[in-house]
Amino acid sequence: MNLADIGLLVQARREALGLSQARLARLSDLSRATINQLENGSLLDLGTHRLLGLLQLLGMDLTAQTRKPQRKALALLSQTASVSYKTALLPDALAQALVSGDLPDALVAQVSTLIDEAPLPLIVSGIEEVAQRTQTTPKALWKNLTAWAQALQSPRAAWA
Repeated sequence: MNLADIGLLVQARREALGLSQARLARLSDLSRATINQLENGSLLDLGTHRLLGLLQLLGMDLTAQTRKPQRKALALLSQTASVSYKTALLPDALAQALVSGDLPDALVAQVSTLIDEAPLPLIVSGIEEVAQRTQTTPKALWKNLTAWAQALQSPRAAWA
């Protein structure tokens, strides 16, 4: 759930309570413009303290739950890393390399692209999938991936 989704729920709850945006703003010590931006999905950030205060005022809460793992994350991750290359990075080859920690020369270009460009949530899901498939601890897989990123001198801050 993102801030835009929360905004829609806030709007529905505000309307169910018979509150105007102006009244809710006064009650929550936020501006009416902030309430409006939250409800229409254009607010970029509200801050946890303010968001939780607003939700509490409306009789709502924010529940953190683990999402179901993305299906076929390893295949998507391999595909993402292979877009610019003639040869594809096969999911099984990526999984085997992650488990062993040995990065074959034939995979260096694709893995470098994966490390630098793949969406981080997809990488997390891919690591989770490999760990479950191979009965390897995620910590060991992260150690190998991080070592590759450092060896390949990835500019991505996530690997520093």
